[in-house]
Amino acid sequence: MIPVQDVEGQTIAVLGLGRSGLSAAKALAAGGARVLVWDDGATGRAAAEAEGWELRDLTRAGAFEGVALLVVSPGIPHLYPHPHAAIADALRAGVPVDNDIGLFFRSWATEDWDQFSGMPKVVAVTGSNGKSTTSALIHHVLRSVGRPVQLAGNIGRGVLDIDPAEDHSVVVLELSSYQTELARAITPDVAVFTNLTPDHLDRHGGMGGYFAAKRRLFAEGGPDRAVVGVDEPEGLFLAGQLAVGPGDDRVIRVSSGQKLDGPGWSVFARKGFLSEYRKSRQIGSIDLRAIPGLPGAHNHQNACAAYASCRALGLGPRQIEAGFADFAGLPHRSQIVAEAGGVRWVNDSKATNVDSAAKALQAFDRIRWICGGLEKEGGLDALHPHLGRVVKAYVIGREAEGFALRLGQGVEAEVCETMEVAVARAHAEAASGETVLLAPAAASFDQYDSFEKRGEDFIARVTALTD
Repeated sequence: MIPVQDVEGQTIAVLGLGRSGLSAAKALAAGGARVLVWDDGATGRAAAEAEGWELRDLTRAGAFEGVALLVVSPGIPHLYPHPHAAIADALRAGVPVDNDIGLFFRSWATEDWDQFSGMPKVVAVTGSNGKSTTSALIHHVLRSVGRPVQLAGNIGRGVLDIDPAEDHSVVVLELSSYQTELARAITPDVAVFTNLTPDHLDRHGGMGGYFAAKRRLFAEGGPDRAVVGVDEPEGLFLAGQLAVGPGDDRVIRVSSGQKLDGPGWSVFARKGFLSEYRKSRQIGSIDLRAIPGLPGAHNHQNACAAYASCRALGLGPRQIEAGFADFAGLPHRSQIVAEAGGVRWVNDSKATNVDSAAKALQAFDRIRWICGGLEKEGGLDALHPHLGRVVKAYVIGREAEGFALRLGQGVEAEVCETMEVAVARAHAEAASGETVLLAPAAASFDQYDSFEKRGEDFIARVTALTD
């Protein structure tokens, strides 16, 4: 645990009692604060009360009297589409609002660091797609060379739940836009921006607000190194804003699909090969095609970002390549769950938006595609250029019929509504050499509690049919 610093004797409120909220409450208490907690759900409140936490209804009048700080869980809106009532009341009362990420960055460094021979580092990864795989890949490579490393944030452990720093240790944080937007302190040593595509637009008031939330990772004095994907206009702009000149190697530009060979520092992948250039000279290369845990161009972009981050931490190209070779990938992200009768079954339930689903479609040929769910803003048009790879679509979700119609005439689509029916139909019709791909291009919440639950349902039904 990371005890929060400079809170001894203060009364601090915590709103939202999920993983991050409870870990924040414990870390605040460990730092000597009096902690008041609240959750909108009766189940969360009952569980907190059973653990001995002091409850206070933060939505009632006068709730913030004597409160020095409100700590908010990331899923709770603080601005758009409208602030939670407790957050609005806190702001009107002049009470600062923070989250567990902000508490971490203000508490991570301690006096013990004076005794370290190698300073601990924090690598923070954000972006619309690929941040989980990129974070896990950095963690995997560092662990493979024996570097003390922890994975936390939006993946792994709660950020305040991790162990205190060690000599030469690294913390890898996956950070969502919800986390970066609200954190009052955010100062990583290496900051990574993978890409930006439309997502969570209602929460951020549009693309401008969404980009601004991601950009905060680079704002407070700037990281020592910035790893920036430049395949979208926002990333290209960000890299330009951070660099002081063409040869500034504090910014490492990364790309999947275009050659980057200017005077600065760049890492890119083309046709399955990763290349590192510095000062217009190639200094590293990796063949990514044979790495089973990194299929497709979108994973090659993740590999470039992870490679650049590890290089910024002092690892050599061959050390990184060895770490890549045995990376198994993450559950629900291009996860091969079965191969039977020449048919490959792939779980990419994490493809919850159109862009990530489009990238999943590009990774395979002759696809029987299970898709559908709770559609996000922006429509399905971005999928149309990739539907030529689809033999047939099996559409799930409560609005499956409408989803199928919006796919257009370019692909045969069958309305299945449920995962059970979709998997059974794909199993009955798939031929050797084809891939059955779950890449929904939609959120799961019309039928499942999370994309993980959706992916687990897919795996269970595939296993029952193929074992």
